[in-house]
Amino acid sequence: MNLQPLGARWIVEVRDEQELTVCGIVLPDTAKEKPQRGRVLAFGPGPRAEPTGELLPLDVAEGDEVIFSKYGGSEIKVGADEVLILRESDVLAKVVSAGAKGKGKRKLAGATA
Repeated sequence: MNLQPLGARWIVEVRDEQELTVCGIVLPDTAKEKPQRGRVLAFGPGPRAEPTGELLPLDVAEGDEVIFSKYGGSEIKVGADEVLILRESDVLAKVVSAGAKGKGKRKLAGATA
């Protein structure tokens, strides 16, 4: 890819959602929701701190899977690939695998199972 995002922008490869429902029904394109997950392909240097102008580091690396706003970003075509350019504020979360370092499972506040 020959793109380098500027500032706090990310280039994300959108991950296609499943075409089957849990009970095995195939969804047509018109019934599918817009995907909200993708893999980070590249990212800019990051935002600048207001008072000092220093670059602030981003909490992401190439290859990380992220969840982003449903209608955030700009879709562009690079060769045969379609990618999404997102602002840092459009990214909602980073998907962390179950085997990641940490103290184990954490419950969300107010969540019940």
